[in-house]
Amino acid sequence: MKNGIAPNPNNPFPVQGVSYVTYIKPTLKNPNIIVDDFTYISDSDFENHVTHLYDFNGDKLIIGKFCQIAAGVEFIMNGANHQMNAVSTFPFYIFEGWDMEAPSPSDLPLRGDTIIGNDVWIGQNATILPGVRIGDGAIIGANAVVASDVAPYSIVVGNPCRIIKKRFDEELISLLLEFKWWDKSIAEIQNLIPLLTCSDLQRVKKEIKEKLSRNG
Repeated sequence: MKNGIAPNPNNPFPVQGVSYVTYIKPTLKNPNIIVDDFTYISDSDFENHVTHLYDFNGDKLIIGKFCQIAAGVEFIMNGANHQMNAVSTFPFYIFEGWDMEAPSPSDLPLRGDTIIGNDVWIGQNATILPGVRIGDGAIIGANAVVASDVAPYSIVVGNPCRIIKKRFDEELISLLLEFKWWDKSIAEIQNLIPLLTCSDLQRVKKEIKEKLSRNG
């Protein structure tokens, strides 16, 4: 507990005196945007960063815990897609006066829900395209355009984004995905902070193995 204040995922402004760093969950109004505890954005209105999210498509944006989302990030949802299997891509059906019914879902390039894991860092002005899945612990570089899935604990950059490296070796990645520190209680995470912020990765491996062994 810092300065006598316990972490509170329901406080939209968790940095004292700062109104532009926001825990997202308590600010949400759209039921098709689901964000878990302690995920924040460097802005005061997260929903402005989610575009083309229309009820008639039924898609959702789902984001896990402890994600860090920089200013200028945009999540483009399936409503941005136009019919591409016909002569014209123009969406006559959404404008008044044109005699066209909405195309069937099978004629639209709908890609389903956009799902972001836990402890994901999304850099400034990155763009996340519809239906993408980003795994736990991934890092998305500034200005990246994410058009395909990103594996856990990968670092990706560019347009379209490409993986430049994995953050850790496969053993540590596997241990972290099994350990799921983000699902533990606030008290447990408080005690884990020295481990979660330790740069001695061999020590981290050893301690996580010990903890998993005690719990298993």
